[in-house]
Formats: sequence, structure tokens, C-alpha cells
Amino acid sequence: MAHVTTYMGFTIPLLLRSACRLCPAHSALVVLRHSASCYCTVNGTAQSKRKMDHLERTANNFRQEVISQAKVCGITSESETVKRLRLAVTNKDFTFKAGQWVDFFIPGVSVIGGFSMCSSPGLLEREGVLELAVKYADHPPARWIHTECTLDSEVALRVGADLHGYQESKGNGYKMGTVKLYYSAKNTNELLFKKNILGLMSALPGKISCRFHVTQQNSPICEELQPHVTEGRISEKDLEKHVSKDTLWYICGPPPMIESISQLLYNSGVHRNCVFFEKWW
Repeated sequence: MAHVTTYMGFTIPLLLRSACRLCPAHSALVVLRHSASCYCTVNGTAQSKRKMDHLERTANNFRQEVISQAKVCGITSESETVKRLRLAVTNKDFTFKAGQWVDFFIPGVSVIGGFSMCSSPGLLEREGVLELAVKYADHPPARWIHTECTLDSEVALRVGADLHGYQESKGNGYKMGTVKLYYSAKNTNELLFKKNILGLMSALPGKISCRFHVTQQNSPICEELQPHVTEGRISEKDLEKHVSKDTLWYICGPPPMIESISQLLYNSGVHRNCVFFEKWW
């Protein structure tokens, strides 16, 4: 369960959200220019001595009234620790936007999960399905998905959101800004959706770029990824070249990573109002 991300109004953050909020071993940092229309969460601390339940953490967040039944129609392994769940949603009134999650109700499991969609709203509109990416954990909903969930398992979903300061694009049409993604994981096998990200970089040259950081790589890196991979953690030197008054910073990952990266940014002169992350723990 659990991860942290903030979103732009198009494809790449939707892919990253699941790879981050829901996958504690992964982390990502997205650098955006102001001209990108985005969904933002309020900057806050991630420090807590007691792990809160998903419903406690999100008690004050907006939720749609619609609770829809859904059936598992696909299960694939994105890595050794992450499963992608494909869900057929039965309620035609069920909708979501980039930047939202679902409350995940499992029959016979008293704990409610909170998972972010890794598919686009367009897939739901076209095919009536949505997808989640969930990393294995001892948290009951995540454990159920990895150990008990099967094709045709039935669950229920309710959309929630922590959307603040949404800035609609102005003028005639959407003006896309530029995005620099720093995405860190243990090794390249744990870089979820890397092919999707490479595809976006190819389709939108000059608009989207990415550096993959691996911290425990023990095998050769494939030729396709080599130009985009750095061995070692994301550093202050990596980030400081993008510091400007027109840059927004979105941090996704486990609490220690959020605290470390945000401090690097503050040390580089980034104003706290330009750094965003979700209060998910």
C-alpha cells in the first residue's frame, strides 16, 4: 500500500503514481515547469510515530459517493515484488481523474486498502477497466492481492482525491510544459513502467526526459536503458541544475526519501512553496 505522488494532467504521472505511492521500495522525483497544468497536494511533513490506517490518513479528503463492484480480469507481475491488477468496473457512473486513488474493499478483509490507478481515465472510458500496481507488503490488502487474489475475484472501489490548487490551462488549448523525471530503484528490474516512460520520451522529445537511478545493480544494464541510467542515489548535484523560480518539484516515495530529497532542494535555494508531496504516512 501507500505511496506518494503529485500529478500533472496527462499520462506520465499516472504511470508513476503506482510505481511510487504503492511501491515503497521505489521512489521518483518529478521536476515540472510552471506552464504544465497540474494537480497539487499541500506540502507537509511525513513524520509519524504510529502508522495510520488508510481511512484515518485520508479522513478529511473528498470521496465520491459511488461505490462500485469490480471483478479482477487480469493479473500480471511487473517485477518480483509488484503485481499489476486489472479490474473490470461494473458501475457506469464510476469515474476518476489523474491524481486520485481508490478505497479498495475486499470481502472478508476488514482493513481498507488505498491504491492509486496506474492506468488512464481514458482506458476506463473505452474499456470499462482500470489498473492498479501494488507492491507486496504485510499490509492485509496488499498481502491479499499477492497471495489470494485470482481472476474473477470480486472487490469494491470508491474514488478519493487529495486535489488542491488545480490550475486549469488558460487560453486556447493546453500548453504543455517540460518534465524532468528522476526515478530511483534498487535495480532496473524494479523500475516499473520503464518501457512506457521510454516511449513517452521518444514521442515527446524535449518535453519529457528521465534519469533512472539504480542503487544495487548486480547485473548488466540492457542497451536500451544504458543511456538513461545512473548508478547511485539521486544527489544534490543532479537536482541543482534545474533550480529556478519557474520550476515545481514533485516528490514521490517513502518518508525517508521524501525528507532527504526535500532537504536537498531547500539547501539548493528552492522555496518550500515549490515543493509538493502527499501526506500519505
